[in-house]
Amino acid sequence: MLTPGMKAIVERQRLGFVATVSAAGEPNLSPKGTFVVIDDRTLAFGEIRSPATIANLRERPALDVNMVDPLSRKGFRASGRATVHERGGDAFAAHRPRFDRWGALADRIRAIVLIEVRAAAPLSSPAYDDGATEAELRAQWAGILLGDP
Repeated sequence: MLTPGMKAIVERQRLGFVATVSAAGEPNLSPKGTFVVIDDRTLAFGEIRSPATIANLRERPALDVNMVDPLSRKGFRASGRATVHERGGDAFAAHRPRFDRWGALADRIRAIVLIEVRAAAPLSSPAYDDGATEAELRAQWAGILLGDP
């Protein structure tokens, strides 16, 4: 089940990494910037140009999703099964309005991938194990992003 904190990360971050398996049994990791929360057990992303991810999911629907706030170094991992819903289908039409926040980019969505979350667990940096606070990590990583190592 997705916790309120996990759902908040999706709403704030929206960028997640989807891991699938290719026909050759090789891992495929691909960023997706159109994540939305459907409910406590369902995530979705809009497919814009992800032909390998979609091909993998059609044949092997198991996937993992990682979403991490790069400044706090906290996030979650979700495992589940995906279904691909093409433009023109009922499920696509039902969920397409959820992607309106992306404006014209949403019009380029070719399919909506619904993810039935079967397991979800929090992720955090090992720096928290050593006593770092979220404020300290945010300041550190913001500095790095701004070119101040």
